[in-house]
Amino acid sequence: MSSSVSRKRIRKDPATRRAEIVDAAAAIALAEGLECITLRRVGEELDVRPGLINHYFPSADDLVAEAFGSAASGELDALIPCERPEGAPARHLARFLARTVGEAYDTISRLWINARHLSRYRPVLRDRVAEQEAAWRGRLEGLVREGVAAGEFHADDPLVAAIQILVVLDGLGAHANSAGTPERPPAVMRMAVTTAERELGLPPGTLTRLAETDDGQDTQPAARPAPRTARLDGTT
Repeated sequence: MSSSVSRKRIRKDPATRRAEIVDAAAAIALAEGLECITLRRVGEELDVRPGLINHYFPSADDLVAEAFGSAASGELDALIPCERPEGAPARHLARFLARTVGEAYDTISRLWINARHLSRYRPVLRDRVAEQEAAWRGRLEGLVREGVAAGEFHADDPLVAAIQILVVLDGLGAHANSAGTPERPPAVMRMAVTTAERELGLPPGTLTRLAETDDGQDTQPAARPAPRTARLDGTT
């Protein structure tokens, strides 16, 4: 008799299995880069045959796009939740900008740089990048409009103000992820905050003070969403 024991296959419903594949691919993208996502690599991560991955994603390009979209939208939901607790828009903006500094945000910035570069050659990914850019613009624009309606912000065009803030954040992300970049001076680190205060008619230092005095009672600190597989009911 053979001493080997055949591994028992775990059957999962299609929605759960697909979400599991996307989560694994997104984790690879964040840690290693989108180029490292292959059907074989994701299969190894999940300890399944590449053919199973191929069943859900016949094209690796589709999986790469889905992985980027999952990671980018998850980060957006953590930084600017669609459903926010009660609280002043200025305080929500201050928290958002405070969370865009540090290694965690630099990691998602690297992914954006990676995706934008690859999207030049991959139409499916290009469409997903455009979709995510629109989502980020829309979410931040919505927050700015809330502040204008509440009389906290003053902006002739909330969309333009949101784009200017995002462009500065993109630039800071690219700068932080450039090889050999020296440590950024405090004035550079504050550029997004300075831009937001200028474009929204806030006195200098307003957003910094709000972030520093935040007691967290009206909005809890952002937490990355749990993997989507944890939010799906399915049999194993």
